[in-house]
Amino acid sequence: MNFYCMVLSERRELNVKVITQIEVNMSLSTKWVGIVVASLVAMLMTSTVFADANDRIREQLHKADSRIPVKSVQPTAMPSVYEVALESGEILYAHETGEFFIVGHLFRVDEQNGIVNVTEQTQNQMRVEALTEIPADQKITYPAKGERKTTIHVFTDVDCPYCRQLHDEVAALNEMGVEVSYLAFPRGGPNTATYRTMVTIWCGEDAKERVALMDRVKSGAKVSEKSCENPVFDQLVLGQKMGVSGTPAMVLEDGSMIPGYMPAARIAQMLGIQ
Repeated sequence: MNFYCMVLSERRELNVKVITQIEVNMSLSTKWVGIVVASLVAMLMTSTVFADANDRIREQLHKADSRIPVKSVQPTAMPSVYEVALESGEILYAHETGEFFIVGHLFRVDEQNGIVNVTEQTQNQMRVEALTEIPADQKITYPAKGERKTTIHVFTDVDCPYCRQLHDEVAALNEMGVEVSYLAFPRGGPNTATYRTMVTIWCGEDAKERVALMDRVKSGAKVSEKSCENPVFDQLVLGQKMGVSGTPAMVLEDGSMIPGYMPAARIAQMLGIQ
């Protein structure tokens, strides 16, 4: 074979390789386009299904009782089952048709953590979001000494014996790096002596006076009643939405709620603080 024929043959082989590679690239591109399109279609279908279920569930609840305050409707990991959060803090579960509802906790079996309370996880997140919306000047806060390791919010009733016991532990908690922020929860509700006392505390001129008033009342002393614009009622309602049924009730940074009194050492152990 002469030189010209050899060159021509090599060019033909090169052209075949180039054409083949182009075909492979086009085939891959077509596959990727197909995958992307399929993903977009699936997303659109999922969004449509969710929107339809959201509307149906809200409509059915409204038919049942127009006073039911629906806050949100979200899909769960269970097919056709949706989580319905109410403004009152309660959580329901609904079939996508809006025809069937379940009141109670939803649990999931997890390979690493065993039985997981899915409802409690949602409630914890709702508590975290609600607490972040409270301005600092509406809390009565005892800051940590030195480095702050964590913060606990405590719904308190100043006339509750266990609340007073817990208050005696606050200084020790502060020394361990735990910041304690009080929120008002007068168990008897408005128009009670306890409620008026808590309004007086929250009506202190500044943070320092509010802390001093809290200390006095928790030690059993009386204070002269004072009135002003205050967050006591709003915090009472917030506590009820969060599931507070007694005092003290501690809410940790992850939103989990611990009811009742605990000594500082046990609280620190629970929080993993040395």
